[in-house]
Amino acid sequence: MENIQLRSTKKTAAKASSEIKASVPVTGMSCASCAGSVESMVGAQEGVHSAAVNFASQTLQVAYNPKQISISEIQKSVQDIGFDLIVDEENALEKQEEVQENNYRQLKQKTIAAAILTFPVFMIGMFFMNMPYANWIMLVLSAPVVFYFGRSFFINAFKQARHGKANMDTLVALSTGIAFVFSVFNTFFPEFWHARGLHAHVYFEAAAVVIVFIMLGKLLEERAKSNTSTAIKKLIGLQPKTVWRIEGEQEREIPVSEVQKGDLLLVRAGEKIPVDGLVVSGSSYVDEAMLSGEPVPVAKQSGDKVYTGTINQKGSFRFTAEKVGSETMLAQIIRMVQEAQGSKAPVQKLVDKIAGIFVPIVIGIALLSFILWFVLGGDNGLTQGLLALVTVLVIACPCALGLATPTAIMVGVGKGAENGILIKDAESLELAHKVNAVILDKTGTITAGKPEVTDIQWAAGAENQKEILLPVLLALEQQSEHPLAEAIVRKLREQKVQTHTLTNFESITGKGVRAQSGDKVYFAGSPKLLSDQAILPDTLLADKAASLRAEAKTVIFFANQHQVLALVAIADQIKESSAAAIKTLQQQGIDVYMLTGDNEQTAASVAAQVGVTKYKSEVLPADKAAFVEELQAAGKVVAMVGDGINDSQALAQADVSIAMGKGSDIAIDVAKMTLISSDLQHIPKALKLSRETVRTIKQNLFWAFIYNLIGIPIAAGVLYPVYGFLLDPMLAGAAMALSSVSVVSNSLRLKARKL
Repeated sequence: MENIQLRSTKKTAAKASSEIKASVPVTGMSCASCAGSVESMVGAQEGVHSAAVNFASQTLQVAYNPKQISISEIQKSVQDIGFDLIVDEENALEKQEEVQENNYRQLKQKTIAAAILTFPVFMIGMFFMNMPYANWIMLVLSAPVVFYFGRSFFINAFKQARHGKANMDTLVALSTGIAFVFSVFNTFFPEFWHARGLHAHVYFEAAAVVIVFIMLGKLLEERAKSNTSTAIKKLIGLQPKTVWRIEGEQEREIPVSEVQKGDLLLVRAGEKIPVDGLVVSGSSYVDEAMLSGEPVPVAKQSGDKVYTGTINQKGSFRFTAEKVGSETMLAQIIRMVQEAQGSKAPVQKLVDKIAGIFVPIVIGIALLSFILWFVLGGDNGLTQGLLALVTVLVIACPCALGLATPTAIMVGVGKGAENGILIKDAESLELAHKVNAVILDKTGTITAGKPEVTDIQWAAGAENQKEILLPVLLALEQQSEHPLAEAIVRKLREQKVQTHTLTNFESITGKGVRAQSGDKVYFAGSPKLLSDQAILPDTLLADKAASLRAEAKTVIFFANQHQVLALVAIADQIKESSAAAIKTLQQQGIDVYMLTGDNEQTAASVAAQVGVTKYKSEVLPADKAAFVEELQAAGKVVAMVGDGINDSQALAQADVSIAMGKGSDIAIDVAKMTLISSDLQHIPKALKLSRETVRTIKQNLFWAFIYNLIGIPIAAGVLYPVYGFLLDPMLAGAAMALSSVSVVSNSLRLKARKL
């Protein structure tokens, strides 16, 4: 088995080494079919392993072999069908935002100008069609609307057609182009119809109004879509642009991009911390709410870590840069949010397939409507057939369908980020609401993962000598190599205990330490160390030690050569929120399990304190993954919550994997969600966010499909034989724009939901 796993790992590593993954901004897309065209074109290139385009975030996620194809060649293939990629840009996202802002500004100007020209055309076409030269005036005014302000529809449709593809632009170009050409013919040759006893109808107002409505819909859509990515903009805005670097005796302000690892930096009161680092001098309190969600500032002094984007309070300090650029925690958070907003939920992949075949089907329905009207419509069959063809093409634009899922995912991911829940991919967000089993690692997940002194019990008579004995204990533990010694040192320093000078220090492996102060010898360590020295605790201390061990606490004895002076209890403290979070999950009908590598006694004690009835102790990393698999085989949808490297295998196996933000980098990399504050109360919030997001997606898809299911038959003329009603192309254009705006607006409602 080990050999098989090794070969599999090597194969995966070889594939990874020959593959580059990139998230590249796309410009020029106007609908879901546009995204499908870019995706299929890129995916068809030799050397591209995978390609996924998110219409809402306007990004291409691509994995390719650089030995077979370059990113510039991928860009060329996209440009061939009328779109573009922003590559080789240091600030590609800012560049994309700049392009989108320019496009929005230009689109706004074009829409206003087109609307000004269209208004008189609409008024003449609807109310003054019999005025002198009405058709000629409408022709002159509508021509620039269709072929100048609306030229992008025709250009993009042509580029798509060259590659055998069709999208929303195809529908708009066909519908408005046919309506305009038909109207021009009727304006120049009205006698063709008069000779047949028919009126020469023109549809200049329909062609112009449809263009304006679609432009207006796009304008509202662009503005709404920009609101869905505010989480990214807020996160990017957390990083300051400049920083003070210490150069010898001088302080120089430099751009953050110039900071190198090891640079000595200065942070003054009220400033944001520019990169991740380690405090070397000075002290202050830092507002880390953006990371932990906690409102109380954290004390920072020499040796403490500081993180990009957190805000220094009143003091100032110097620190060395440890992580810069893309390595900082903030940059990783931004990248995770971007990847999640750009990823696709399983339902989106189905929607993409529907959108891909939607346009050809619509064109088929439009042509069928025209033929049926032409054959069965009598004297006005040609005119009404043409009107039905134009209306079907207009109302069926698949914008709403393409926006239904990605806008909800983008807002959901952003909402999670605001609440300290980082979501790596859309699949986990869509699946989380189905979770019915949650597995919790103990250390660092249910507990703080940091041993703390919980009790100090003095022997009779020794308590009066605390002032003398505590400095001795501090000096002993300062020199000890035992991992728990640090907890005692930390506790005594918090109590402002001063250290003491000891001689003849000796570390006794596996037992404890001894040292001398004057003519007295002191010990700190396990019961085994004391029994070797024939030193026994009194009855009170012995009973206290037994009760503390029953609470899963580690007991350290402090003694001199004659008697036990005190005992110190150390435990990995249970987080305040753990019991409440577990109770909430159980009340929602979710089974909660605890797994730990710790012993049975400790596991039982922690499980009892937090209300977990199902737990396993002394489990290895592989056992955790096997237990996840066992639950999955029983039909459970499993969420694994952990913080360490030992949890990574189980996290990878779980349906939904959640890492603690203060855990190991590997656990965070493997997990699909990360709780920044490591607070288990965020797990029920994440599950609720999933439910709300999935509900929004379903609502969006309902609205997207209902518009088309109702609108297309009405546009084709099914109501005409009974009610004499034939939908006007102008109303179809308005309905199409309304469908897109309603879907985006519904997604934005997620922002107001309380988790």
